[in-house]
Amino acid sequence: MMKMGDFGQQLRQIRQQKGVGLNEFAKEIGVSPAYLSNLETGKTQTIQLEILSKLQQELHMIIDKDVSENDPTLWRTERIGELLLDLQSTNPTAADYLMTMVEQGVELFTVGSCDIH
Repeated sequence: MMKMGDFGQQLRQIRQQKGVGLNEFAKEIGVSPAYLSNLETGKTQTIQLEILSKLQQELHMIIDKDVSENDPTLWRTERIGELLLDLQSTNPTAADYLMTMVEQGVELFTVGSCDIH
């Protein structure tokens, strides 16, 4: 199980990679900047399920590290599905293109006509 300190470090890293400031992100998820800072630094050891859910949606975080370590393909597949659904609502043409490319790629490798390692 992931420790809150590890969770907080991962949260901060993903937030910063997305270029979102602490104050801005705290407002988006409905918490105070101080609470978010304490969460990121591991000073807060508990988190409400509602806030955890918002974090997962906003940052597409790996909430259960054990699942990702045991089966990263499953996690990635689910995440790709979520990302494509989000893209479908904003850019259906791009989502359709990407889904078509994935389908064609899988068919290509399933047939066995191409072997890339």
